Amino acid sequence: MPLHVPPVPAPALRSVLTALGSPTAVREAPTPALRSAAGPLSPELSLPLHVLDAPAGLAGAQSAPGTRLTGWRFVIHAGDRPVAAADTVLTADGWAFSRFFEGPYVTATERALRQAEALQTAYQPRLLSIPGLYMLTLWLHADAAADPAAGGVSPDDLMVPLAPAPPGFAAHRPHHATELLPLIGLRLAPVPPPLLGTPV
Repeated sequence: MPLHVPPVPAPALRSVLTALGSPTAVREAPTPALRSAAGPLSPELSLPLHVLDAPAGLAGAQSAPGTRLTGWRFVIHAGDRPVAAADTVLTADGWAFSRFFEGPYVTATERALRQAEALQTAYQPRLLSIPGLYMLTLWLHADAAADPAAGGVSPDDLMVPLAPAPPGFAAHRPHHATELLPLIGLRLAPVPPPLLGTPV
């Protein structure tokens, strides 16, 4: 398998296991599939979750944009079936459970990872969020041995928009970062006001 999944911080995993073992946390989660799942629940496919820095300036950027690690995301399985996801966040006291949720990104993440396993190049899988577009991508970092908490997007990286992708972006199609990031920047760039006397 060419994917080099980085090791998850042990406190982040423990926080999710504790939440899964809490009937109250599971019962109060807005996740019907998780609440109704039969059998043991297990956190799997842990990936670092990053947010793109200053995405509005990407269209004309000359250097690779940076990212910020905002958490670790786990896909929660009931048996061999994904039913939800869990996020953890870094607090002053270390990694802590944040929330359970469900939706199309849960299965889309697994699908994109299976597609990435067929590639011939080794990558480190991460998730990259672009909140301004309500967009989540599987970020395949070309430096498979990199610190998962650090580093910006490099030209050799691949990005795979997860379904549902925003209009104009093909879901589950790998793009080189140098191809996709300028498009994201154009979509997020502010529209200049019309010139005086210009019909609108």
